[in-house]
Amino acid sequence: MIRSVSGEVVEIALDHVVVECAGVGYRVLATPPTIGRLTRGEHARLLTSMIVREDSMTLYGFTDPEARELFGLLQTVTGVGPRLAMATLAVLEPDSLRRALAESDAKALTAVPGIGKRVAERLVVELRDKVAAAPVGAGVPGAPETGVGAQVVEALIGLGFTENAAQQAVAAVLAGQPDADSATLLRTALAGLGPRR
Repeated sequence: MIRSVSGEVVEIALDHVVVECAGVGYRVLATPPTIGRLTRGEHARLLTSMIVREDSMTLYGFTDPEARELFGLLQTVTGVGPRLAMATLAVLEPDSLRRALAESDAKALTAVPGIGKRVAERLVVELRDKVAAAPVGAGVPGAPETGVGAQVVEALIGLGFTENAAQQAVAAVLAGQPDADSATLLRTALAGLGPRR
């Protein structure tokens, strides 16, 4: 599978770009925010997800790993294919999407063309726990990948804090102390959160 492309941007369209790599031009579908960051004639590197069907092989491009991860996660829900997943990421940035799912905000999801109330509710029901369980330090350089962040978030939720507040507190600690153990992480996050609301 092709996991990334790197080369000169030779074509930019409304829904895709063409990146030339070693003499081969790869057509990569992308969201408007991603396309807006690229310039024709300049070098670019896009993380990609390749979807193979009987009659096609399509590359979808992203500028950060979290967006690519969410693209795959969205498609685990019945009725959500690559196009709807891309539409979702075009309307909601990864942080906003995670927040909407974790907080069961189906209304925010219905802002995406093609997502009605029923699909929005299905997305929330099937993905809110998966999103909350993702390691919070995923985008933080040097953050532990052992799930310590996720465990501390669960502990904070058990103490009565909201998922969103818990995730933000743990992410803030990991940004300054990427190697913190669970006890240190919990203690420092609690100090940052203050009394339970």
